[in-house]
Amino acid sequence: MSAVMDAAPSPQPSPARGRGSRKGLNPKYLPLVATVSLFVLVATLGSVFYDGFFSAQVFLNLLIDNAFLIVVAVGMTFVILSGGIDLSVGSVIALTTMVSASLVENHGWSPAIVIPLVLLMGTAFGAFMGLLIERFRLQPFIVTLAGMFLARGLCYLISIDSISITNAFYSEVSQIRIPIWGEASVSISAVIAVVVLLAAVFIAHCTPFGRAVYAIGGSEQSAMLMGLPVRRTLIGVYTLSGFCSALAGVIFTFYMLSGYGLHAMGLELDAIAAVVIGGTLLTGGVGYVAGTLFGVLMLGIIQTLISFDGTLSSWWTRIVVGALLFVFCLLQRFFTSRAPRR
Repeated sequence: MSAVMDAAPSPQPSPARGRGSRKGLNPKYLPLVATVSLFVLVATLGSVFYDGFFSAQVFLNLLIDNAFLIVVAVGMTFVILSGGIDLSVGSVIALTTMVSASLVENHGWSPAIVIPLVLLMGTAFGAFMGLLIERFRLQPFIVTLAGMFLARGLCYLISIDSISITNAFYSEVSQIRIPIWGEASVSISAVIAVVVLLAAVFIAHCTPFGRAVYAIGGSEQSAMLMGLPVRRTLIGVYTLSGFCSALAGVIFTFYMLSGYGLHAMGLELDAIAAVVIGGTLLTGGVGYVAGTLFGVLMLGIIQTLISFDGTLSSWWTRIVVGALLFVFCLLQRFFTSRAPRR
């Protein structure tokens, strides 16, 4: 018996324990960490170099001034997570403002009818594009490009001129400020944007729809083999994007108090830039709605810094955003290439 006990091998460390001890931050989180760190760094530099920059109202203004971009970027996040793209969002915003202004001012409709109507219109527009993409296996780039031209053209069928909105409801909503603390306050639009953001976080991480979006972005074929509702989910992400675009159009109407076919020109590019800077991979499957928020805030704080400086042209915003996109695309490529393969 003693000989058998002497011959027994000594316990070896568990392989799982060894792997766990070497576990570090997953590379897929690094673009998000980089975005948040960069935002904190830029905010700190602005507070050091410019008097009055470090105040609650300055940072709340980032939410107020970019509320419509936050909403539309949330919808864009789901589309990109699924591996698609939506180029129609800016045109849907413009169409929403034109339909709202025309119905309220020229036809005397109540905002209580107009706002749900334009939200339904945007949702249906997104669902139609999603159906074309899924049913006929068309490229999202081409379908949403066609949607962009269609929505922008419909604006000019309504009117080639700007339509001012003088309705008391829109004027009052645009001027409402909700106090936070001290003299700091936020607008109704900012509150709507925060609610949409929180709802999107819940949908992305706590619902079967959100999990299916991530799975489809990772590998559509694998998602089908797992029995996930791929067809329904693909239509759903473009439907959600259409709804977010229409809601952003309503917010934009409060912001501009007018409808115009040239509203939100190029906004789809700003939304894509915010999503990418926020750490979402353009190939799909990896990204976070919270990262999109910081992507939008990053664009806003750059513009705020340029405004505080006073000597730089506003075009520097585009230059800096372009440079950031190059950097973050390279970072994403670098970190994903280092990610462990399963």
